[in-house]
Amino acid sequence: MTEQVLITGGAGFIGSHLARRFARDGHRVTVLDTLAPQVHGDDPATTSPLLRDVSEVATVIEGSVTSTDDLRGALKDATIVIHLAAETGTGQSMYEIDRYTTTNVGGTSKLLDLLANEEHSVRRIVIASSRSIYGEGAYRTEDGKVVYPGHRADADMASGDFDVHEPGEGTLTLIPTDESALLHPSSVYGITKQMQESLIMTVAPTIGIESTSVRYQNVYGPGQSLKNPYTGILSIFSTLIRQGKEINIFEDGEESRDFVYIDDVVEATYLAATHPDAVGEVFNVGSGVGTTVNEVVDALFAGLGREVPTRISGNYRLGDIRHNIADTTRMTRLLGFTPAVSFRDGVAAFAQWVLTEPVEQDSYQRSLDEMAKRNLLK
Repeated sequence: MTEQVLITGGAGFIGSHLARRFARDGHRVTVLDTLAPQVHGDDPATTSPLLRDVSEVATVIEGSVTSTDDLRGALKDATIVIHLAAETGTGQSMYEIDRYTTTNVGGTSKLLDLLANEEHSVRRIVIASSRSIYGEGAYRTEDGKVVYPGHRADADMASGDFDVHEPGEGTLTLIPTDESALLHPSSVYGITKQMQESLIMTVAPTIGIESTSVRYQNVYGPGQSLKNPYTGILSIFSTLIRQGKEINIFEDGEESRDFVYIDDVVEATYLAATHPDAVGEVFNVGSGVGTTVNEVVDALFAGLGREVPTRISGNYRLGDIRHNIADTTRMTRLLGFTPAVSFRDGVAAFAQWVLTEPVEQDSYQRSLDEMAKRNLLK
């Protein structure tokens, strides 16, 4: 069956790859995207490889999910909606609160309001959620209990204690976080992603639309923005390495993330949109493996064939988590999907792609200065 697929935010990193996946199977794809300068540059037609790429396989509509008229036009004949559109960036969300809330929560509300009150052909919505809704995620205590610790205290981190603690408990052991875990985000971004997911998963079934949520871990790979300072440490660090600049490693460098390669994310999202057993489900999309920041730096040095000075500074950002590793067994059990690309292989492919790209102007320090000015970076 040929679907008419609408991907909101579809000219971004994940959306452009996903559009190709749907087009490859013969589906028709429409993309709605604001083409924001932070991602696409000041003149997207000439400065955005992502836009050029997605334009080959999809109809691109420049517009916003915060506009009812833009949404109405993009939804015409759509049978599947992949809702990727969102402002992203944990740190930036802590001081651009209205923009994040307006786009992420307001845009999702407008989408559902249209579907609830006007005629349409949509039968399934997939919402792109985030590991950020878990906050610190799951840990096991010394006596075997599973706990979900609260946010780390500023005073602890200021003294160099970056570990996660639970009152009344001793040493905690990190364990993979499954989809039944407590949701307690530690940033405005995480709060808005939780609200997006809750809106879709609550409202869509009541208006006769199937719904599925995919909670992405740290997505990376060829094609991600190298100019957006909020896109992730792989892009940030690779740019610094190519510029020969020092890398400031926050905390002690032992904070870890679950990095998941773009091809795995695309396949997982495709299944969430098309598989009958995905209806009504929430899925973690990750590798299930934690990688520390120190390990990321070493992998990029190897992949790019160059090293620069590093400094473990003890700096930290309020709202950051220490660790989070996804339990991916639900997607394997219900959809038969297991991530295929290891971090070693994925970062090697990412690094080889980076070497073919122009060296971008460094805007990372400006983003740090913005946080420091607001006392969010210590």
